[in-house]
Amino acid sequence: MVYSRARGDTMGIVKHRSAMLLVAAAAAVTLAPAAAAEVTTAPAIAPPPVPAATAAAPGASVPSPTLNENGELTEIVIRAPEPRYVAPTRRDQIGRIWAPVYINGKGPFRMVLDSGASRSGVTARVASALGIPPDESNPVKLRAVTGSATVPTIHVNTLQVGDVLVTDSRLPILADALGGADGVLGNEGLADQRVYIDFRHDLIIISRSHGRPAAPGFKTVPFTLERGRLLVADVSLGLVHAKAIIDTGGQITVANMALRDALIRHRRREKVSIDQIEGVTNDIQDGEGRRAPPIQFGPIEIQSKRMTFADIRIFEYWKMTKEPSVLIGMDALGLLDTLIIDYRRRELMLRMRGDS
Repeated sequence: MVYSRARGDTMGIVKHRSAMLLVAAAAAVTLAPAAAAEVTTAPAIAPPPVPAATAAAPGASVPSPTLNENGELTEIVIRAPEPRYVAPTRRDQIGRIWAPVYINGKGPFRMVLDSGASRSGVTARVASALGIPPDESNPVKLRAVTGSATVPTIHVNTLQVGDVLVTDSRLPILADALGGADGVLGNEGLADQRVYIDFRHDLIIISRSHGRPAAPGFKTVPFTLERGRLLVADVSLGLVHAKAIIDTGGQITVANMALRDALIRHRRREKVSIDQIEGVTNDIQDGEGRRAPPIQFGPIEIQSKRMTFADIRIFEYWKMTKEPSVLIGMDALGLLDTLIIDYRRRELMLRMRGDS
């Protein structure tokens, strides 16, 4: 199968600042050819004859006793390991989804799975580990959530994760600000794949979809692929209907001003905070932090409590400023127990925490 890169390829990073809070996050960034460069043709993609990639973290460490000066036991501390790939959203942290990716047979590199990105990218650290110097003569333009920048690239022969193999690809060099991840894994090659994400067990599996319906205990939400393979679903916030982009690469849920205006018509005035959104290009846009009703996401409801509203540059690029729209990030998606993205069926399969 040959993949043709569509207009509006996406990938990247965003930082969200509110008062004393600074949160690094991955978010959508569009990729376009630089003015003085010719971008290579689309990579060919074919499923390799290997089993589905499965990544999981080891178990908890041995209990560590604490003794006082008399040798008496005062407490036992059990230190659980940090999840290696998949972590849920909790009160003190926002969840994440990383995938084990092999590039030119080396790795695995931990890359942010970004459903809002139609192309992958890596940090300079990965380029160094691969022994490939960034090519300044063949740059690409990153069109980020808040601005754009021209960056160098590297050429790789293979990029493999699970049943996905991308060959002969040029990867842009991203800022090393992905929270420890080695890059961004875009959705190239996922057209017939099934991505299984288990937040409770630190598990991600990417395999070919066989079109199987959701298992008992899962709720399903249909989605469409729009504007360069964006996952778009219909949601409601109170009495307002909106288009939702499922953005596993973004930490913070961000809505446009059209959604804000629609919600204001149904709510009393309230005090707002000034939030700042910073993209991979270091351009900063201000947004409004406001209370928000729960997001009715198909048959389930996600408590959003508070949301940032801004007509970020990516909304303008996608021409999504006139109708209520929202980027649903990991602060909301990480509240699930299990998330399955079935690209062949065009369905999200969701299981909430506590469901059997």
